[in-house]
Amino acid sequence: MDLREFKQQVQTKKAILGFDYGAKRLGVAISDLMHTIATPQKTIFRTSWEEDLAIIKNLVIEREIGGIIYGLPLQMNGEEGTIAAEVRAFAAKIAEEIPLPYTFWDERLSSKAMENFLIKEVDMSRNKRKNVLDSSSAGYILQGALDALSYL
Repeated sequence: MDLREFKQQVQTKKAILGFDYGAKRLGVAISDLMHTIATPQKTIFRTSWEEDLAIIKNLVIEREIGGIIYGLPLQMNGEEGTIAAEVRAFAAKIAEEIPLPYTFWDERLSSKAMENFLIKEVDMSRNKRKNVLDSSSAGYILQGALDALSYL
């Protein structure tokens, strides 16, 4: 579904969950209930589908999630590659278990933008950056989608 449909279907007064997908790690961010501010939460270190799903289900329940935004890693020419196909398959698999509205947000260069920010603005060491990069990227992705939603 596109962003406009997502906005119509997402429950009001429920947070939005944002994911920065990776085969080994899943960055997580969550919005406030008014859908204005994204906050990086954690990185899920992926082990098995069952464990990943249990963690995500707990997040949805505990944080009162009403919808999900997935970062979609498009190629620089705007086309989808193999990783984008993985993200779409992951989202569809989650939707079978957690029936919430979801959509995708172009995440091109989000990890690079966050890494540059953490280096230049926060002066964070490489060791500390690796611990927060995935969740920070999820926050960056979710914030972009939230900003776009506010104009619809």
